[in-house]
Amino acid sequence: MRKTSLALAVAASTLGLSQVAFADFIGDSKASLSMRNFYFDNDNRESQGDVGVANARRGQVREWGQGFQLNYTSGFTEGTVGFGVDALGMLGVRLDGGGRDGKPGQDRNPSALFPLESNGKAVDEFSSLGLTGKVRISKTVAQIGTLQPKLPVVTFNDGRMLPQTFEGGQITSNEIDNLTLIVGQLEHAKGRTSSNAESLAVAGAGTGADSNKFYYGGADYKVNKDLLLQYYYGNLDDFYKQHFVGLIHNLELGVGSLKTDLRYFDTSDDGKNGSVAGRADGYVGSGYYGRNALGSAINAGEIDNRTWSAFFTYSLEGHAISAGYQQVSGDSNFIQLNQGSIPGQGGSTTYLITDRQISNFGRAGERTWIGQYGYDFAKVGVPGLTANVLYMKGDNIKSANGDLKEWERDFTISYVLQDGAMKGLGFAWRNASMRSEVANADADQNRLIVSYTLPLM
Repeated sequence: MRKTSLALAVAASTLGLSQVAFADFIGDSKASLSMRNFYFDNDNRESQGDVGVANARRGQVREWGQGFQLNYTSGFTEGTVGFGVDALGMLGVRLDGGGRDGKPGQDRNPSALFPLESNGKAVDEFSSLGLTGKVRISKTVAQIGTLQPKLPVVTFNDGRMLPQTFEGGQITSNEIDNLTLIVGQLEHAKGRTSSNAESLAVAGAGTGADSNKFYYGGADYKVNKDLLLQYYYGNLDDFYKQHFVGLIHNLELGVGSLKTDLRYFDTSDDGKNGSVAGRADGYVGSGYYGRNALGSAINAGEIDNRTWSAFFTYSLEGHAISAGYQQVSGDSNFIQLNQGSIPGQGGSTTYLITDRQISNFGRAGERTWIGQYGYDFAKVGVPGLTANVLYMKGDNIKSANGDLKEWERDFTISYVLQDGAMKGLGFAWRNASMRSEVANADADQNRLIVSYTLPLM
C-alpha cells in the first residue's frame, strides 16, 4: 500500500499537482482484485449436429475458465474542481473446453466464455484494459473512457466470466436532494468474450449495419424513503428511440413487506431503420411482421415495440414470494443495445423483469407470467446461504405458424463465507431449463461459479 501511494504521489508531481491537492486522490483511492472461476454447460436440445442450417447452434457447449478483474478507483484532487482516474484490467484464462472445429457444412460450436480463433477453437487467454478520467464539481461528476452503466435504457452484462464494458462519456449530478440526473453518450462496446471494442447495434441487425452514437439520459427521483420514480430516454442513432417510465415502492405491512416494481418502455424507429432503403442496408431489428396479399413482410425489420410489466414481492422473515406479468406489444421484439451481428459478441442485458438465465421473454407479442420464491437461510442459523427458484410461462408469441408458447425454470443456490481467513469466498450453482415452440430455443444449462474479491487498498 505504501509503494502504491508513493507511485501515485510521483505521478501527481509529474502532472504538476501539489501533495496537498493530491491528498484526497490517494486517501480516497480503492483497489481490489476480483476472481471468478466459471464453469458453463449449455445443452441446446434441438440443434445437436444440425447440418446445412445457417447460423444454427450446435448441441453442447462446455467451458471452464478463470477470470481476474483488477479494479482501481481513485479519489479526487482537492479544490473547486477535482480530478481523478479509474482503471479496470481484466484477464480470462481458459482451463478447459471452448469451441470445436466445425466440420464441412456445419457451424462451429459457439463459445460462451472466450473469443474464438479462425479455426473455431477458443483462445488460451484474453485480456482487456479500460481507463476512465473523471472530474468533480460540487455534486456533479463527469466521466470519459470505460463505463459500465446500470440504467433502465442501458445495462452492462455481467453474466459470464468477465463483464461487458462500454466506451463513452457520462455526467451524473446530485445537486438537488433526492434527485439524480444522468446524461451520456456511448460509442463502442467490448463484449464479455472479447478484447476488442466494437460498434453498437441491436440483435438482428445486418452485417456492417452499426452505429457509434447511443445517447441517453434520465432522472431518478426519490419521493421518500419508500418511493422511487424514474424516467429515462435512449437513442441508438439509425436504429431506435426509447422512452422508459418506472416506479419502485416499498410498503411495510403489519407482517412483512410488499415491494412493487412497475416498468413501461415505448420504443420506435430512428433514422435508417425508419426507411425501406435503410432497412435494406441491414438497419433492422428482430421480430415477426405481418404479411401483405403477396406474402411479403410489411415493414420488415422496423422497430416498433411497447412493453410494460408489474412485479410484486412479499417478504416475511427469510421468505420472499414474487409474482409478475409482462406484455410485449408491436411487431418487433423488445430492443436494447447489443453488438449486433459481430460473431460471438452477443450477450446484452435488457432491463426486463423477465431477463433471466436463458432468455428474456421479449419476443413480439409475448405475454409472460412469473412466479418466484427465495429463502435466506440466515433465519435458521446458516448465514450466507440463499436459494431461489423461478418459473416463467410465455404465450401469444407472433410467428408465421401462429401464436407460440415457451417456458423457463431457474434454480439458484449460493453460499458466501461470513467469517474467517477466506471471508467473502462465494459458491453458486445456477441451473435452468427452457422449452419453447420457437425453433432452436430449447436448452438445459448449468453454471458453477466460485468467486472471491481481495481488497488491495
